[in-house]
Amino acid sequence: MEFEARVAALAEKVRNQRDVILTEEAAKNAFIMPFISLILGYDVFDPMEVVPEYIADVGIKKGEKVDYAIMRNGEVQILIECKQPRDALRIEHASQLYRYFAVTNARIALLTNGQVYHFYTDLDAPNKMDAKPFLVLDLDDVDEALLPELRKLTKEAFDLDSIISAAEELKYLGQIKREMAAQFREPEDDWVKFFTTRAYDGMFTQKVREQFRALVAKAATQFVRDQVNERLKSALYTNIPKQAGAPAEVLDSEDVALSDVSRDTEVETTLEELTGYQIVKAIACIEVKPQRVVCRDAKSYFAVLLDDNNRKPIARLHFNGKARKYLGTFDANKTETRHLIESMDDIYLHADAIRHAVRSLLGESA
Repeated sequence: MEFEARVAALAEKVRNQRDVILTEEAAKNAFIMPFISLILGYDVFDPMEVVPEYIADVGIKKGEKVDYAIMRNGEVQILIECKQPRDALRIEHASQLYRYFAVTNARIALLTNGQVYHFYTDLDAPNKMDAKPFLVLDLDDVDEALLPELRKLTKEAFDLDSIISAAEELKYLGQIKREMAAQFREPEDDWVKFFTTRAYDGMFTQKVREQFRALVAKAATQFVRDQVNERLKSALYTNIPKQAGAPAEVLDSEDVALSDVSRDTEVETTLEELTGYQIVKAIACIEVKPQRVVCRDAKSYFAVLLDDNNRKPIARLHFNGKARKYLGTFDANKTETRHLIESMDDIYLHADAIRHAVRSLLGESA
């Protein structure tokens, strides 16, 4: 199984089981030990690789333990401290990691509750664990851009020098991205003022601030959607076959959106339907590989299917009506609910339902 697929499999397990994991020990068994073995590739039952309840006496403190130590060539490389599964991870939880980091050869420390993994090193001062993580992995919302760096910590590709050299950039990039996400959700006064003064010529009063706070948040959301749409449209137009007279081009059916469509000559597939399909496919691909999401056009609706199987509907696009357009989503019982949409952007409002449909269908296949 590919590294990315292993991460996706563990992420799915976390989503399915986290509601019944109530204790730290349960989180260790269900999530953290599989993370060490499945993702990082270390044998949790080999004490030469993974030492549970690792003891390294520090000063006057005797017998303190850190939950796991990952060993390489007899030396501690990674220290892992586990917390309650529902606890938000804070640096205050890492006091033992702080102390152990200073007295072992470990350059990487990991604080986790089973779902979220905070990776620390010593960028700010040698042999002193930083107060902020350089990498944050949330299995409920995996940032695929981080996976190449995570891979460097695996047994088969362990590259400490490379991960340390990249850690500073990762640390600040991650913090900036999280701050931007927070501002997009709930813009602070300075953020609101920054944009308001560039769009509004009047005085920046309390009333104006509150008016523009909602506008700034809405504009941020629409901007992100527009960027995604542009990427999708660009890919779509690139893949549309050339007109007659142009040299014939052999196209891979898995790479071209048009090739997913039924060739029924009585059915006319519109560009709007293909654009909607690309949006649904982009949402569904968070849960499943892109090549498994295909479409078939029919006279009454445009179907998006899993594995090209009519019995596995992900969504339907009811775009044939001249006045109104609907997106059809499916629950676990495959009951369709139609949602009125005014633009392609409205499909994103139903992303959770689309992803839920995919997860339900994957559960049937398991």
